[in-house]
Amino acid sequence: MYTHFNAPTKFVDVNGVRLAYRRFGADNGVPIVLLPHFRAGMDHWDPLLTDGLAAKRPVVLFDNVGIAASAGEVPDSIETMADDAAAFLRAIDLPLVDVLGFSLGGAVAQSLTLRHPESVRRLILLGTVPPNGDMADAHPDVPRVAVNPVPTVDDFLFLFFGSSPAAQEAGRAFWARRHQRTEDVDPPSSPQTIQAQAAAMEKWNTSPVDRDAELAKITQLTLVANGNRDVMLPTINSYILAQHIPNAQLVIYPDAGHGAQFQYPRLFLNDVTQFLDTEVPFS
Repeated sequence: MYTHFNAPTKFVDVNGVRLAYRRFGADNGVPIVLLPHFRAGMDHWDPLLTDGLAAKRPVVLFDNVGIAASAGEVPDSIETMADDAAAFLRAIDLPLVDVLGFSLGGAVAQSLTLRHPESVRRLILLGTVPPNGDMADAHPDVPRVAVNPVPTVDDFLFLFFGSSPAAQEAGRAFWARRHQRTEDVDPPSSPQTIQAQAAAMEKWNTSPVDRDAELAKITQLTLVANGNRDVMLPTINSYILAQHIPNAQLVIYPDAGHGAQFQYPRLFLNDVTQFLDTEVPFS
């Protein structure tokens, strides 16, 4: 069985655009599709999380249009990214999936669920924002650090992890795990990708839609998770998501930031596995 470290990169034509993806894990169960953060590709996930999920279900990682190994130009709207993700799922014959979206990927996951509800069984939203999100408490240094041409470990520690020594140590351990795959790795996303994704998130965060009414349309069982101090997409947004999505549960991890699932990978894996595998997870 393939794992995070050796699953081969495959390609599929989606509306004339060549998209890269990897599939690994169990042969049975509802597949889970992971939608990554700003400027991230398939190698930005934590192998403790991906291989942990893969023990019981197929795991699908992919680079959406214009990301890393995929062709095309990144669209400048979250909604188009969601439509591209839905087209990808059809192209690889996955009519029903669980969706895990992190950060920008969480916005795409919301839009995918709203625009293509028949494709999504359960939804997981990590460190993300609803349309017209609340960015008042974002750290002023985030815009500068997030677009560094070559992100460093210190950039990730600031953006994704808590500030205590224990949190920073967990961040360095994640950084090491993330770089263990050394063959058939994704290329970095281009400056054009970064610019287009930033424009898309700006539109999402300033959307004129009725935020609460939009979230109320998401009927899928939903798990919302974040750290208690997200400096990128402030934690208040996770409370908003959980408050207005009708069938949502909120988990907040202590002494943690934007990437709480990377800081507490085993704890988060337990939480998400229970959510996915239990018939009535909130009982």
